[in-house]
Amino acid sequence: MLCSRRHFLQGTAFHLSGLAAAWLLKQDGLLAQESSAEPPRPELEPPTFDLLPKTPPHPSQARAMISMYMLGGPSQIDLFDPKPELIKRNGQDFPGDVKWDNPAQASREIMGPAWKFRRHGQCGMELSELVPHLGEIADEITLVRSMHTGVNNHVPSNYALMTGAAQSGRPTLGSWLLHALGSETQELPTYVALTDPRGLPLLGGEHWSNGGLPSIFQGTVVRPTEPRIFNLDPPRHLQGRLQERQLAFLNEFNAQHLEQHPGESDLEARMATYRLAARMQRAAREAFDLSSETAATLKMYGVDQPHTKDYGTRCLIARRLVERGVRFVQIFCNGQIWDHHGSILTALPERCREIDRPATALVKDLQQRGLLDSTLVHWGGEMGRLPVIQFRDGVTARDKVGRDHNTYGFSTWLAGAGIRRGYVHGATDDFSHHAVEGIVNHHDWLATVLHLFGLDSQQLKFRVGPRELKLVESSAARVVTELLS
Repeated sequence: MLCSRRHFLQGTAFHLSGLAAAWLLKQDGLLAQESSAEPPRPELEPPTFDLLPKTPPHPSQARAMISMYMLGGPSQIDLFDPKPELIKRNGQDFPGDVKWDNPAQASREIMGPAWKFRRHGQCGMELSELVPHLGEIADEITLVRSMHTGVNNHVPSNYALMTGAAQSGRPTLGSWLLHALGSETQELPTYVALTDPRGLPLLGGEHWSNGGLPSIFQGTVVRPTEPRIFNLDPPRHLQGRLQERQLAFLNEFNAQHLEQHPGESDLEARMATYRLAARMQRAAREAFDLSSETAATLKMYGVDQPHTKDYGTRCLIARRLVERGVRFVQIFCNGQIWDHHGSILTALPERCREIDRPATALVKDLQQRGLLDSTLVHWGGEMGRLPVIQFRDGVTARDKVGRDHNTYGFSTWLAGAGIRRGYVHGATDDFSHHAVEGIVNHHDWLATVLHLFGLDSQQLKFRVGPRELKLVESSAARVVTELLS
């Protein structure tokens, strides 16, 4: 006779057979596991958040980070990853599978690098003639030739490197660092985005978004030209003691309002911004003023030359900011200016001419001031390029063609806080298409950065209602110890 589940449970609840069944299920691993972790306890009081400096849970080597973010995907084939096979087979048909992003404009014709490589420094690092200044610091950097995100378009690959997953709406690396460590300055924005005078980067403000973290951890945009921060000076009739009294009065009203609406993190962030704005009136003006820099320093950054003046100025401001306790600075290009689907033979040298000298000067300057040991410097984009020609609009002239996207094997370089010096990590295949040795996925990259700041990627989290946010959600993420000194 068939028995329903209800009758079975009623009949065996207090019998030995019920205990035996439970024991057998446990032995076979079919019984639900007991959770060793306690369920999250509800907050008795609304949490508050601030930017005061916090001690990392583990020993750290990085105090600050400067990221020079090259949106669009610099060609690793032409800059960092020499491949004799590409030179040998230039113009021939590609022998394997190619992961194009745009098949409609694709070809299988191999395009070798158009520029020569040579060795630099005592380490013998091979770099393209397009980045001669970088060769001057070859013995100070780690060049990673095996980056990989595997999501072959700009938007998801940007998200992966910025937020840990190929989707929008998540907090960026800078916001996580502020949440975990606060700031060493209370007079300047603690997470700064330095934008390009030609326009905002692809995805705009999502690059410095706090995502689901409290608003106080959002990045602050600093304009590329004066005034770098609007409304920094109070009107003449409010200067001095009158302004102080007005701000105190406003703070009193805000505090009363916050008391009536506890737990409103956006309101807390706005109040903190008002207080910061008052302190910034002197500190920010001084930080962005380059008049105290020596002529030699300005020349080293290329501020005296038209083609390097803008990027050199922003690199120099980045150094001045971390020197004054800012935690995270990111320097952006406009749009996706390294996205060379066409005219790569003319466009790539122009990009390198703008950026190579200032980026090198930043590392040199940090080093001579004793800041490099505690400042992590990053240079790279969200992808690289393919080893085959991409045609644009049917144009076949050699000087008009470019390269399609490649997120399966590309390059980036690092320097400073805890990073190995004069080291090349990983490798791509013979055609610089796929990373095949020492692969560094986006979650490995983020876990390694957090480690340098004394943070565990699996322990860094933030609860939003029933959901737990993490920068690195993959349990397979590893700290790439080979990159560390």
